[in-house]
Amino acid sequence: MLKRGEVIRSYPNSVLGLNMGTQSEPTCLEKAEGLTTSEDYGTDLLVNKLSVEDFVKIQQVFEIAVAFTSKEICFYDLLSKEEFPCQYKLQGLQGAPICMDYWYDPTDPKDSILSFGDINGKVQAIAFTAAMISLFERPANACDDEEATMTIDWADLLSGCQKCCHVLQHTIHHGDWVRQVTYNASLDAFISSTMSSTNTVVLAWREKSKKLLKMTSFNIAQGIHAFDYHSRLNLIATAGINNKVCLWNPYVLSKPVGVLWGHSASVIAVQFFAERKQLFSFSKDKVLRLWDIQHQLSIQRIACSFPKSQDFTCLFHFDETHGRLFISFNNQLALLAMKNEAIKKVKSHLKAVTCILYNSLLKQVISADVGSTVSFWMIETGQKIKQFAGCHGNAEISTMALDANETRLLTGSTDGTVKVWDFNGYCHHILNVGQDGVVEISQILVLKKTILVVGWERAVTVFRPQNFNQFFIQSEEWKGGVHHQDDILCVAFLPPQTLATGSYDGEIVLWNNNTENAHHVLHPGYQRQLTSVVDVEAKKLNARRSCADQATQADRNVKIDTEGNNAVMRLCFLEARKTSTATGGANLVSCGASGYVRFWDTFKKVLLAEFLAHSGVRSIIMSTDKLNHYLSTGDPDGWLKIWNIEEYCTNSTESKITQTPTLLRSLQPHEDRISSLEVCESGGHLLIISSSADCSVCVTGLSDAPALIFGQASHWNIENYFSLPKWNTNLIESNTQEESMKVNPLFSEEESCLDSTEHSLLTEEDKNNATPILPEEMDFHLNYKRRNIFKKKPHKSCYGETIQKSTSIFGSLNLRTLKELPEVNKPAFLLNPDKYFKEEPEGDESLISELPLLSETLKAVFDEKSLFPKELLYRERQDKSLCQETNGEMKIKKNKKQL
Repeated sequence: MLKRGEVIRSYPNSVLGLNMGTQSEPTCLEKAEGLTTSEDYGTDLLVNKLSVEDFVKIQQVFEIAVAFTSKEICFYDLLSKEEFPCQYKLQGLQGAPICMDYWYDPTDPKDSILSFGDINGKVQAIAFTAAMISLFERPANACDDEEATMTIDWADLLSGCQKCCHVLQHTIHHGDWVRQVTYNASLDAFISSTMSSTNTVVLAWREKSKKLLKMTSFNIAQGIHAFDYHSRLNLIATAGINNKVCLWNPYVLSKPVGVLWGHSASVIAVQFFAERKQLFSFSKDKVLRLWDIQHQLSIQRIACSFPKSQDFTCLFHFDETHGRLFISFNNQLALLAMKNEAIKKVKSHLKAVTCILYNSLLKQVISADVGSTVSFWMIETGQKIKQFAGCHGNAEISTMALDANETRLLTGSTDGTVKVWDFNGYCHHILNVGQDGVVEISQILVLKKTILVVGWERAVTVFRPQNFNQFFIQSEEWKGGVHHQDDILCVAFLPPQTLATGSYDGEIVLWNNNTENAHHVLHPGYQRQLTSVVDVEAKKLNARRSCADQATQADRNVKIDTEGNNAVMRLCFLEARKTSTATGGANLVSCGASGYVRFWDTFKKVLLAEFLAHSGVRSIIMSTDKLNHYLSTGDPDGWLKIWNIEEYCTNSTESKITQTPTLLRSLQPHEDRISSLEVCESGGHLLIISSSADCSVCVTGLSDAPALIFGQASHWNIENYFSLPKWNTNLIESNTQEESMKVNPLFSEEESCLDSTEHSLLTEEDKNNATPILPEEMDFHLNYKRRNIFKKKPHKSCYGETIQKSTSIFGSLNLRTLKELPEVNKPAFLLNPDKYFKEEPEGDESLISELPLLSETLKAVFDEKSLFPKELLYRERQDKSLCQETNGEMKIKKNKKQL
């Protein structure tokens, strides 16, 4: 079976190399089924893999090299008029080649290199020194027929029998399939890649002798599908299986110099746009992205609509001269032509927005981006209040959270740290999640006495309050151990003690937060009970039943999900459904891969309902309101849907519900992937806030009004813009009082408007050193209905808490339309100016009389004492007379003594 073809041009005076890119496993080769080097799969033609440019220049081509799964490489003459005879057959290879690349020297065309990688992890290259004349030397006893096939044994090449070529090879990939190989002259090195996390990308540098190789390698988590090298920028771009495109300096092995974040599926192809310093990337969910390398920003996203099947072979070629991009899907070919952008988009951030929060206390929207910038926006007007730049240096902020009082902001970053901030930009604590390594944090959950952090690890990271007397805080051990088989992507909590974590393989693990032990695993295809890691008896019972469990697992025959088809991206408990225990309704909602939303009953451990919210997408995210009446979902194409789930799946049913709830609205507020969603209430209206990788943050409602973008030129009045629907104030009042009684502040209460006596994680020293916070410092419109509820109906609070009305100097101000001014009558001098400003003739002007002399008008001499009050003058006279009398008596006594 033909596996790979490479075109070799011999004249006029040049050689053409066709880089075929990466190739997935052939359908006839199964790596897991024990392929051996001695098996022969024949030479049936699989597919033609020539690019468009090579078809245009086919008349100049001399030979084409074709690799077969029979461990042979054949060289065909393309100049024959009748048929293409095979001139050379290279046989006896130790493994079937699955990728090839051909390079030639433009200044010296006789020097060229054919490199290839096989299924045994070997990278091999044939360096030709006389390609202009002949690739291989014909033996002296060969027949004169030029069309006769010359057979070359690989062992003979290794022994050096051929004078016009020599072999270079290495086996550092250790048995992993070599997905792509290429030779770069500027580096003078062979670059090869695999899907392994060790020795993922290997650079084999040619020594001075040109026959020895020196190896350096990059280790990339989960491996890559493909790579490309930009010689002028000296960058290697890798298409990661972990949905990321990384940029590497060939001489820096420790970490990438840049990470392009935005794909929601494995990236399968990358190619540089050298002239503009841009990069194309293509993912498995058929999404094409164009990146700006300098700013590391996605500037365009295109979703391909074909083929419908998820199983396809893709080839990628960009014609830079004409600005055309060719993408093939099995037997279909897509052509994309470049053109100038007509309009300028409104952006809330300079880089892709990763997460958002809504602060109901200050009525502000908080957004963060991949450039480590946090911005604060007024929800009622869209005005930016403040911005914190470089919160985690150059690392991306992947998630955020607020404490119970909404006076502390927690930010999690890809550098493996969580920072605790006040709203003046002062960092109080740094929580070290990654320990010695760097991990990506997917979610932060702030509970009463702990902070839980999950991410690209299988374990839960916990921080406890007794450690919050230092600036740098280390994590503690999670008592429940590890129960996930893949990375944890999300977490949710249901008071008083239920904790749920969702992972990449589709499993939802239920925990007891008090004991930190897991007790059940939920999956769309199965559910099972777990035993406590500290329960010795349960361990013994589990050991006795191990054989039975293995049989049950075999009967279930559930295929391990390695592609993330059931990945759980978001989890949400329906806390407002107080009667779900009695009625058997759903109390947990999950969403993620394949566009499905699922409703679970965690008490009975069953899946009650699932429906397809977004079709044809890789993964989705969601958010619900506090009353659990509405569910909002967003997909990678920028589409947002709002569902009414108030009466959906409220009772237990025998069969799984597949009917969709009522769809209230569907719109596309973004051009790129929706990264975060928040459902909130402001002014009695339901609002949905969304952020996207297109650098924008939008707010919309249930009305047909278009979405508003934070950062747009004109500000808005949110109460007048979104008129429907109004929430039920009675429901808000009752639920708000219940929720307020459960407030358990985790951080400092002195800066909060909720005066609580609960223990704070911050010490008195921290409180004294920290800058005082005014939560309503920037809020000029605190017309919040829930505060009026507390004022009208005071209630007895739990845990010694006291709810007080804010005493801020702006607490009584609100934002409303000014009243019209009454009509003002014009003054008389404007109505009749001649009467007041008329110029009179010079002859009638009266002479101004001279002022009289001062001596004539002065009636008496000015007395300075008249300036002072009479009482003061009277007291002065009394003191003088008393002083005179005393002095007189003293003189009389003195005279008597002298006598």
